[in-house]
Amino acid sequence: MKPLVIGIMPLNQMRPRTLAIVRGDYKPKPGEPKIWFALMKSLADVLSDDNRALLRVIADTAPESISALAQATGRKPGNLSHTLKTMANYGIVDLKRENKLVRPVTKATDFRIVATA
Repeated sequence: MKPLVIGIMPLNQMRPRTLAIVRGDYKPKPGEPKIWFALMKSLADVLSDDNRALLRVIADTAPESISALAQATGRKPGNLSHTLKTMANYGIVDLKRENKLVRPVTKATDFRIVATA
């Protein structure tokens, strides 16, 4: 699995960039981040040590459900579900619905961080 590229850019720079992309004035280059954070602290919260360990467990064990992942990690299903939804919103995990279960799947376990000044 190749590293997921994540960018950190202040909001006042991110908005004009996004609008330029929508207008067709700017086309992101291959290798540019597709996931952006406005604050380093936000990125640090999402990719905390505990959350990176969680991603590793998902990748290594391929749990069939959030409940199975909760048993494997010792975390409460409610808190785990919240964490996974946040990661899914950023495109770090997929939450695949299968029958009545939700199966977490990692999109990356390695990251490359690009920060603008």
